[in-house]
Amino acid sequence: MNICEMPMAIKVKGVSESSTRLSVSSGRFNMLIDEPEQMGGTNQGPTPIQVLLMALAGCLNVTAHEVAKQKSLPLVSLNIEIDGNLDACTFMGCSTENRAGFDRINVHLDAKFDIPVSQEKIDNWIAETEQRCPVTDNIKSATDISVIVN
Repeated sequence: MNICEMPMAIKVKGVSESSTRLSVSSGRFNMLIDEPEQMGGTNQGPTPIQVLLMALAGCLNVTAHEVAKQKSLPLVSLNIEIDGNLDACTFMGCSTENRAGFDRINVHLDAKFDIPVSQEKIDNWIAETEQRCPVTDNIKSATDISVIVN
């Protein structure tokens, strides 16, 4: 079966260890998500919002390399830096003026190619990478989320 014909069902399970710490697993991978001490956590793992940006970086990396390969662009290295600001007051409940999430996410790519590549080809590569990246799609587009309490 071709990979394009296979549905990809992803499952994540979490066990709350405290009000700030969650032990989370997906497949055979485990991770601890926590908050910094100033937020009441123990700083034993990245925050949920850091995990979101880390997931974006990881997905952009895979997608950028795949698109470059398909376009025969000789990508030899890629460094990714992502930053964003969010309003902690909204999360903490002391304000409802701003959204709880990022108002903007900035992605900075440092890409090196084996040979000179035109700016037009780079622009097309980046546009297609953004369009095909599943995490970018989920951040940019509204995705239905169903929360059910058992």
